[in-house]
Parts: sequence; structure tokens; C-alpha cells
Amino acid sequence: MKRNTLIGLSGSVSIAALAAGVAISAQDKYTVQVPNGLAFSEFRGYEDWPVIALSENEGLIAVIVGNAAMIDAYKEGVPANGKPFPDGARMAKIHWSPKKQETYPGQPTVPGVQHDVDFMVKDSKRFADSGGWGWAAFAYDAASDTFRPFTTADNPPQENDAKCGFACHTVVQNRDYVFTEYGKR
Repeated sequence: MKRNTLIGLSGSVSIAALAAGVAISAQDKYTVQVPNGLAFSEFRGYEDWPVIALSENEGLIAVIVGNAAMIDAYKEGVPANGKPFPDGARMAKIHWSPKKQETYPGQPTVPGVQHDVDFMVKDSKRFADSGGWGWAAFAYDAASDTFRPFTTADNPPQENDAKCGFACHTVVQNRDYVFTEYGKR
């Protein structure tokens, strides 16, 4: 009986150690950073920010969310009123591959596997040479449940700094470099 108890205890300890090892090896996404650029940790809590808008682009669907400073600026009419967004305004754009819910009424398209998350932050001192904005894009790997910074091999290609979005966003310089429209509610 002592032997069976020891075998059972040994098995339980082994399973507990394995579970602890898996938990320890899981990525903390808030430790990921673009080399020489923005860190995921600068956007802690973005998952709970209010929605600014939805979008569909290049076969992906997205929700664009903003922190309180961003939402308040939109409500005050920025950028349509010609004023810039305030320092501290932050946006996150979460992309998913779309999937159809075939069994739901109307067969709606809903988020499938996450593709990536993009970030923007307004900091006119830190990013004076890129319109006052810093950008970052992080690819998501569903198999490993991890994020990594976009590279020049990704679409769109991203350099390893916080100015990676500046070239694309110059076409909306008159909107303080922000494409996203705040939908009427």
C-alpha cells in the first residue's frame, strides 16, 4: 500500500511540475517590444478600451479601440475640427481572419483567428520626427499563442523603430496622421 501511495504521489508531483512548466513558458505579451520602438506594455489594458470603429481591409476584419484621451478627442471633434490629438492618445487595431458562422441566422462574418495587433501613440516630444506619433505592429502566432514585432518581410513591411507607420500615414497629415473615422452613435 505504501508503494501505491508513493507511485500516485510521484505521478501527481510530475503532473503538477509539467503544468507549472507550461504556465511559466507561456509568453507574457507585455514583454514584447519592437527593437528601438514601442513596447506592448505601453498599451496595457487595450483589450478593454472603447471601440472607435470597425474596418475590413485586405481580407482581414478589425476593431479599432482607443484609450480615454483618444475617445475624448474624437468626441470633441478631433481631427475634423482641425485640432491635433493630445499627447497620450492611444489606439489599437486588432485584426482577425474572418470566418462565417454558417449555422447562425444571416450567416454573419465574425472574428476567426487573430492575425495581429497594431498600436499608435501620440507623443509629440518622443516622436517629433514622425508627426508626433509612434507606431508598432505585432504579428500573432495562434499555434504558439505568441506575438512578435512585424519585420520588413511582413505586409505591410515594418522597420524596427516606432516610425514604421509614418510613411503610410502621411497621406492623412491633415487629419493628424489618423485614418480612422469615429462612427456616429
